Amino acid sequence: MTVNGGTASHGRASGRARSGDGVLDLDLCLPAELGGDGQGTNPEQLFAAGIAACFHGALSLVARQAALDPAVISVEATVAFGRDPEDGGYLLHVDLEVKWPDIDLAVAAPLVERADSLCPYTKMAVRGTPTSIRLAS
Repeated sequence: MTVNGGTASHGRASGRARSGDGVLDLDLCLPAELGGDGQGTNPEQLFAAGIAACFHGALSLVARQAALDPAVISVEATVAFGRDPEDGGYLLHVDLEVKWPDIDLAVAAPLVERADSLCPYTKMAVRGTPTSIRLAS
């Protein structure tokens, strides 16, 4: 993904995000809650889509391993952007809600826990992730 700053020279507020293959190409904007017009996609929505999809994939895998059909499972992700009270910077808060109709909670709970241990996004949220930043000329 490549992001530029757009009209406000601020990638998060007015940028454009484009994947290397061009399949994803969209304008970014601030959500209304942060003073934007809310008329476009924001980074939290993109992250929410990624974490929900990844967690759904992990849960589908463990459901199939338990001989259960994952077709009715859905995962709703809410990602909130806010201040970090420790350093005054910013942080994200993620809430995942798994909807799995007609399953006994005693059966589902250990599978959700197992999916959490497999999902790279939830691992990243808990453990952090190795990140390299290189300044290109």
